[in-house]
Amino acid sequence: MDDAAVEIIARLTPEILRALHVLEFASRHLAPATFGRLIATVAERKSDLDGALEASRTLAWPERLQPARDCLETAASSTRDSIAALLVANEDPQPIIAAYRALRGYARAAEAIYPMAPHLKPVSKFFLEASRRDDEALLEQLDNPRPGTGVTHVGGPGGTRGGFSLYVPENYEPTRPCPLVVAMHGGSGNGGAFLWSWLREARTRGFVLMAPTARGSTWSLLEPQIDGPNIDNMVADVAARWNIDPERKLLTGMSDGGTFAYVLGLRGDCQFTHLAPIAAAFHPLLIGMADADRLRDLPIYIVHGHEDWMFPPELARNAERALRKAGANVTYREVADLSHTYPRDENGGMLDWFLK
Repeated sequence: MDDAAVEIIARLTPEILRALHVLEFASRHLAPATFGRLIATVAERKSDLDGALEASRTLAWPERLQPARDCLETAASSTRDSIAALLVANEDPQPIIAAYRALRGYARAAEAIYPMAPHLKPVSKFFLEASRRDDEALLEQLDNPRPGTGVTHVGGPGGTRGGFSLYVPENYEPTRPCPLVVAMHGGSGNGGAFLWSWLREARTRGFVLMAPTARGSTWSLLEPQIDGPNIDNMVADVAARWNIDPERKLLTGMSDGGTFAYVLGLRGDCQFTHLAPIAAAFHPLLIGMADADRLRDLPIYIVHGHEDWMFPPELARNAERALRKAGANVTYREVADLSHTYPRDENGGMLDWFLK
């Protein structure tokens, strides 16, 4: 019986990881102009995920391996359903919105399979940056986690309004101050899902990652007093428990989350040392409301897509010029093939800038 379960694990795990890679590719390249070509590319992918999942469900697993079964089957069904929904998204009256909904399955699958990382090396490697996947010393450290580390949700299950999701590296050393990255989701998103856009890098480079969830359906852009103090309190709670480096605290976000990074990050009492708005809107009034001393030499890293259909790149270019004129130390990245979606492939460069 154990042998049969091990065979299922060996069959199902790589199919799940391949499906997750497909969803990452689809998410990165989602754009109205090339949507049909993207769907065709995903449809061409050959997979035995359905067969492996069905074999797992029909097997009488040993009781001691039931937790592994639950992790793998949940991850498999989430990726399968996500890809299936993506393949028919172009039949929806709003195909891009339908595709965004379909891709939500990625986070559910990632959270389901992540507990298998200490037990299955392919899973552990999947949640590392490519350059460190053969680092046996790092893998050994991460696969023997310290108590209290890993992924947790505060204030309720992942994605609870007003709560936050947290990742503390499994090899956390209390004597070493850890950089902090606070990553804010886009409109209608949540921190429980957005956490997985950054976890691979946090796990590789050893920083604490916090992904808050807005109190409402998106960030309180016109009333920052709603979400702003809540984020400050979250950071204070994390810093009270973990050794956070006060000189390396990055506030970043996607779309509305990026705009809110401007709103919070340009105020005089902001505690963050670096800002990185991504695919964000920017209004000149933000400069008028900003603290002049705060802006002087403030490190800001802007990422925007040349093909962004929601917030045209002119907004980001205007932000670069206005912030640079106000004295900020601005790095600007306009990505040629990027639409209005999260560019995970930009995380590495952003972190090189932040952690240097």
